[in-house]
Amino acid sequence: MLSWLSEQIWADWIWFPEGHGWDDLKDHDGKVFPKTRDLWATLPIALGFLVIRQIFERTVAIPLASLLGVSDKQRLRAPTNPVLESYFCSSSKHPTQSSIESLSRQTGCSVRQVQRWFRRRRNQDRPSKLKKFREASWRFTFYLFAFFAGLAVLIDKPWFYDMKLMWEDFPKMPLIPSQYWYYMIELGFYLSLLLSVASDVKRKDFREQIVHHVATILLISFSWLVNYIRAGTLIMIVHDAADYLMESAKMFNYAGWRRTCNFIFTLFAAVFIITRLVILPFWIIHTTWVYPLTLYPPFLGFYFFNGLMFVLQILHIFWAVLILRMVIKFLPGNDIVEDERSDKEETESEDEEGNEWREKMKNGHVQNGHTVLNNNHNKTD
Repeated sequence: MLSWLSEQIWADWIWFPEGHGWDDLKDHDGKVFPKTRDLWATLPIALGFLVIRQIFERTVAIPLASLLGVSDKQRLRAPTNPVLESYFCSSSKHPTQSSIESLSRQTGCSVRQVQRWFRRRRNQDRPSKLKKFREASWRFTFYLFAFFAGLAVLIDKPWFYDMKLMWEDFPKMPLIPSQYWYYMIELGFYLSLLLSVASDVKRKDFREQIVHHVATILLISFSWLVNYIRAGTLIMIVHDAADYLMESAKMFNYAGWRRTCNFIFTLFAAVFIITRLVILPFWIIHTTWVYPLTLYPPFLGFYFFNGLMFVLQILHIFWAVLILRMVIKFLPGNDIVEDERSDKEETESEDEEGNEWREKMKNGHVQNGHTVLNNNHNKTD
């Protein structure tokens, strides 16, 4: 039963155009072709990236952060309060107004004190600026290396200049060693990002990032299996072209280098729009979606590959909107670019009121959940 099911899933007519099949990818006459078992190599590569990342962040990213002046302002910690802590951990980090009033009555604290406690408690859980810098510097280093490595792999290939040649002799194009390593390293890196997503800084587009990583891993893996490697290398280099600029802009943002950040981010926005909204859809996707139909009748593998391409393109449009919103914000002269995806730290109107909080918790200066009016009534909150 399992053998029959496997034969049906991997049938030639599903993954290849008529007249072609898996037999075309068997090594012969000294020519090597991609194989399914090759993908297992990406697992140790992904684990290796996780180890290298830890070493890199400690030995390179942290000293670099110090050199660039990355520093975190000291956060005021929320005072110990079992009732509020229990609600924060089990119910919600953002209580409703009615919940705040209920907690105020339970704890004997004013409504504003409860609000302040939750604000400080949320800030405690937010990642530090140094952690964000370490992550950005790691991704910057990889994307920069990957982009120039991709250029070295593709610069002398004819399909880099005439994309229609990616289908020449398909699927019988032999594998080049540089393509093998380019694929394995890229796929290993995206697997490492997926494995570390639980511990990395979570942004507002967390779900979109997960979808992007999964779609990218499926796209790279599938293109390897059916020898869409020429198309795959072009797709990877188009993505890497802008990513290292974005990560470097973040690094200078965290360091407070405002003009440098704005300049690099503007450059990133231009490169992102050109590569993701022009070159990818109108050159590459056109060559993987429209042009093949002039050579072969459509088949399921064709629809699967291009379906993943369209998922990525939708995400690119989503991110392009966020990028343009950020560019518009600082064009009139704002000080610095703020990442729309970041979970921004909440500020306090008057930090010194923390002393008042502790004092009232000690002395019991509360009545029916509200502070008693006294000679300090002229203070504002």
